[in-house]
Amino acid sequence: MESKTDPRLAVLIDADNIPYANVKEMLEEIAKYGTPTFKRIYGDWTKPTASGWKTVLLEHAITPVQQYAYTTGKNATDSAMIIDAMDILYSGRVDGFCIVSSDSDFTRLATRLREAGMKVIGIGEKKTPKPFISACEKFIYLEILKPNTESKEDKKAKGKKSSEKTVEEIDEKLIRLIRSSINDLADENGWAFLGELGSLLLKKHPNFDPRNYGFNKMLPLIKSINKFEVDERDTGNKNIKLVYVRIK
Repeated sequence: MESKTDPRLAVLIDADNIPYANVKEMLEEIAKYGTPTFKRIYGDWTKPTASGWKTVLLEHAITPVQQYAYTTGKNATDSAMIIDAMDILYSGRVDGFCIVSSDSDFTRLATRLREAGMKVIGIGEKKTPKPFISACEKFIYLEILKPNTESKEDKKAKGKKSSEKTVEEIDEKLIRLIRSSINDLADENGWAFLGELGSLLLKKHPNFDPRNYGFNKMLPLIKSINKFEVDERDTGNKNIKLVYVRIK
């Protein structure tokens, strides 16, 4: 039996609402959060538009589930995914779900799975409606998972930014969110532990991710804003530092 430090995940992919171009990067991202025990993708594979998935499914051992569109204008794929998700939930064989879709129809499913104590990660495009994003514990934009072809020298020249491509801009709304979260966590001297800050930001906004703003980690994002102080405290281990931040 796998340990709880390596959660078992059911990965359910809506082929009608997700492009196949970034599946490799998507599965690598999912691996950060657990082991994909189930990998299923739902769609009508008789359609010519589904032909591009064939090589991707074979390469990554994803099980295709055929779902015919029985009625014009109705999405049978959603129903099939929801039924399978509940079957998997009651089997007791997973610790969480990864729902890959940009469709708000999965909002209630994500909510129900979380009510059952499941970890729910959503992955979709930037166009994903806010209700589905909010229903997930964490939501990741596909746009930030696109292959990064920059050399190490290019990245170094740009500082800490991972890429010039971003899905969000650093604005006053983000600054207010970080400031208020620091105030929620601050000790008597105004310092907040960076790890706790990141967790709180994610609870407030499941789609929060430094990569949305072009940064690989939280610390470079905080430093780039220039409205916060950073204190990197030694722990006695040269490879580990405790990072605290406070409002200037």
